[in-house]
Parts: sequence; structure tokens; C-alpha cells
Amino acid sequence: MSKIELIKTRLHGGIWEGELHVPEDVEVLPTLEVTYLDQPVGDHVLDEDPDRAGVWFFRVAVPAELISDGVQVFLISNLDTGDQLASFTIIAGEALDDDVRAELGLLRAELDMLKRAFRRHCLETGNS
Repeated sequence: MSKIELIKTRLHGGIWEGELHVPEDVEVLPTLEVTYLDQPVGDHVLDEDPDRAGVWFFRVAVPAELISDGVQVFLISNLDTGDQLASFTIIAGEALDDDVRAELGLLRAELDMLKRAFRRHCLETGNS
């Protein structure tokens, strides 16, 4: 099976936009989820590109209440498989000397995702 890809196109006006590329051999459109600190983030929109087969426009508004000083990491995942398709980071407040905080935030979010997947695997295989 070919890989589903979500490619960022831009972040503009508080809306993250990307293109979801779904290969022809994928029969069911994936269910996407956007999370921040392991919590679902509002509504997102998925519209089919009328000019390109297998391409969908994905948009998610970044809630203003989630923007604060520091680093915020958002993950976009395939809810059906648990695969992370994309992520984006918003840094606000005092200027940072480097991106260490953003990288650390992304690593924490990825570790949380791996823990959930491992726990789900253990439950499905009967191992605790």
C-alpha cells in the first residue's frame, strides 16, 4: 500500500493549510485528527481538489486560546492508523535563541503518541 502524505502549503491568518495526497490504492479516506498536548483541536476542513485526483485540501484553524508565551506543538495524525502525518510549531512571546524548546516539545508529543500506540498494541494482542 502506498503512503498517505500531508504536505504543508502555508500558515496564514491563524489557519494551517496543507494538501493531503491519497494514493489510488487507498480505498477509504483517512480520518484526520489535530491535537495539542494530546487533546483534540477544534474542527478542520477537508475538501477534494477538483483538478487533481487523490488530492484534498486540509485546513485547521489554530484556536486563539492556545496561543501563549512559549512553544506550542500541534500534531496532525491519521486517527485510523495512529500515523503522524504532519506537525507544526508556534513560538510566541520572547524571542528564543534557538529551536531547542520547539524540538523538545515535538519529541514529547511524539513520545506520547508512541506510548498510546504501544498501549493499544498491548491491548489488541492481549499482552499487558
